[in-house]
This record gives sequence, structure tokens and C-alpha cells, in this order.
Amino acid sequence: MLLCPLFLNAGNYDVNGDGYVTSADITAVYDVLLGTNDTFEASADVNGDGYVTSADVTAIYDVLLNGLPVPERLVGGDISMLTKYEEAGAVYKDRNGNEIDNILAYFGEQGWNAMRVRLFVNPENASDAHKKEGVVQDLAYVKVLGKRIKDAGYALVLDLHYSDTWADPSAQSVPAAWSGCSVAELKDSVYSYTKRVLQEMIAAGAKPDFIQTGNEITGGMLWPTGKNWDNLAAYLTSASQAVREVSPGTKIILHTELHRTNNGAGNIVADYFYQQAANYGLDYDIVGLSYYSAYHGDLSKLNEDLNLIEAVSGDRPIMIMECGYGYAWNLPDTKFDLTASYPYSNEGQKNFTVDMIATLRQHSRVKGLFWWWPEANEYNIPWQNQITTNWWNGSLFDSRDGKAQEALYELRRFLE
Repeated sequence: MLLCPLFLNAGNYDVNGDGYVTSADITAVYDVLLGTNDTFEASADVNGDGYVTSADVTAIYDVLLNGLPVPERLVGGDISMLTKYEEAGAVYKDRNGNEIDNILAYFGEQGWNAMRVRLFVNPENASDAHKKEGVVQDLAYVKVLGKRIKDAGYALVLDLHYSDTWADPSAQSVPAAWSGCSVAELKDSVYSYTKRVLQEMIAAGAKPDFIQTGNEITGGMLWPTGKNWDNLAAYLTSASQAVREVSPGTKIILHTELHRTNNGAGNIVADYFYQQAANYGLDYDIVGLSYYSAYHGDLSKLNEDLNLIEAVSGDRPIMIMECGYGYAWNLPDTKFDLTASYPYSNEGQKNFTVDMIATLRQHSRVKGLFWWWPEANEYNIPWQNQITTNWWNGSLFDSRDGKAQEALYELRRFLE
């Protein structure tokens, strides 16, 4: 049975005040209805209509079946590597140096309400180098982590890489099992794979609230055929069809990056991708974007890009699915240096986060903000067992001492 911690989004559903939503809350409402116990009379009006009726029982039952209602505004992170860090013995500390017993719960205590997890088709086929960069999430791994996330009361975003390894603007390789397939066969593969993934996730108690049908598909997916928009549209349509059939309540996200030319001019995503999505009549619910100032420009560019995308994406909500900023070093291959305003330091990362949120809050359609790889933390892990070959410089924990960065505590501002 689903247990929903009160520090997240349990709201009025925790009738008996024990910190969880369970069948005991249904019993408490029935006792009030029957007049056998008025202890919870004040909290039994779950739906807030001014009365205690069977509708309140139904509301709790829906939560137990489907999870807590998804908040209108989401903040969280992509924690796809959390399992690996925990297994290796990473020690997480709060900003004051106190050890954190349950990092997943701790995120919720800081106001986070959603988590994202990536999924590869067959990551065992990835190169050893990519495996040491975090390409480890197969379906078995994701079902377990996804259930933990759902059981903890978070909204879950499932990020499908239709590849055995990283799928991003620089690479969108076809899974080995689909190699040599025709366009028609790839359409069928996308459909059947998406359908199977959702069926297994739901059966495991890890139903995604949101699903990305592709990761950073600015230049298409399933290359080379998916670079062509006729084929890309066909693949995305197959994915959407599977989602609508298996899990109609799951919202579909199209995920691109805020790609610019090297001199920072011109946004090819806003000017082309989402206009093409409209031209082809693609079925999706949310615009998903990656924004890293190191690669995409300063916050004025972010503001400009959001204005452009809002103009070509209908009235769809927008979510920042990935973001990050260095806490001690620059991100690899940095193109735009903002250190004059935001030094690579705990304070600089914090100030960047505060100002980024202020920029996003100027756009009413921006409904989600997710930090990339916030859980990266090699502290207390012997060097020979390090999880990744290179540290992720944009984490919200310092791998040198395990302490949380100030930016972690600022992200909740997005919800205010």
C-alpha cells in the first residue's frame, strides 16, 4: 500500500495525522460518518467541500490507487545515480556538517516534490567509459528506484533515452538490438518498447507522472534516420501512442536543449524545433528544456529563449528538465563564462540559482525546475571504488567533504 510522507504533498489526505496516507485514514472518515468516533471530525473533510461524505473516502482511495495529486509547480532533480552512491557508502551531510540518514527524504524536507530518472534500452552495451560516466540505468534498476521515489510521495519523471548509451545533441545512437531496422521497424520498436516499459513500471508500483519520449532531441533521435523530420515525427508519434494507450494520465514531455550558435546568437530550438513540432501535429503536453549557462548563455539569453519558445509552443507548460552550475570548477567544455557575476564557489552557485529562479518566475508557463545530478557525491568512497571517473562539477553536494551546497536550499524558492 502506498505510504505518502506528510512533508511532501499529502495535504488533507492524512486524516489521522500519523504522517502517512493509508487505509487507516479511510477508517477514520468512516468512523466520523458513522458517528462512532469524532476525534478526526475536523480533518475528515478531505475534499474541503464543507461536509464529511463518501466523497472524502473516494478522494483518499484515489490517492492510494494513483498516488498524490501532482502539484501544479514542480521542483526537484535528476537523481538517476542515487542508488550507486548509496551502495558505495557515500556520506551526505547538511550544510552544517550533520550527517543525513535518508537523502531522498531530506530532499523532500527542503521542499522538493518531484524526481527524474533516466532509462537506457540496454546499457550493458555501452562503452566502459560511458558506464563510468553514469550509463547504468536499465529497466530493473529504474523500477526499483522509481518505486522508492513514488513511495516517498514525489512526482516521477521518466526520461527515455532511446539508446543503449547517452542520447543528447551530440549523439543519438540506435540501440544495438534495433540495429539495421528500417524506418517502419524502428517505429514499431519505439512503440513496443515504450509500451513495455510503462507496463512494467506500473506493475512495479512506479507509474511515471511524466515521461520524456527522448532525451535532448534537438537534432532528432535514432540517428541517422531520425535526423529527418518525417521520420522523427513518426518515431515520436509511435511513442505518444504507446503512452496514451498504457498510461493516459502520464504527461508527455518533448525535451530539447536551448541550443545556440557558438557566438551566442540565434536560438535554433525556438526558431525551428517547436515550430516543426506544431507543423507535424505532434502529440505532447509539455515543453522540456535543458539550460546550462556554460553552454547556452547567461540569464538574459534564457529569458529571450523562453519568450521565443512561448510564441511557438501553443499554451503548453514549460519545464527546465536539466540545469546546473559549478560549485568549485567550471563545467567541461564551458563556452560562456559567467564567473564575473557568479564565481565557481558555494556562494556563486547559490547566487546563480537565486537569479535563475527569479528569471523563470517571470514566465507564468514555466512550471518545473530540475537540477541535473544533484546527488553526485564521492565523499567517503575509496578512490578505487569511485562511482564516476570524473566528478560532476555542478552537484549540490561537495565531493570533498559531503556537505550540501547552499543552492540546494534555494531551489524551493521556485515554488513560492
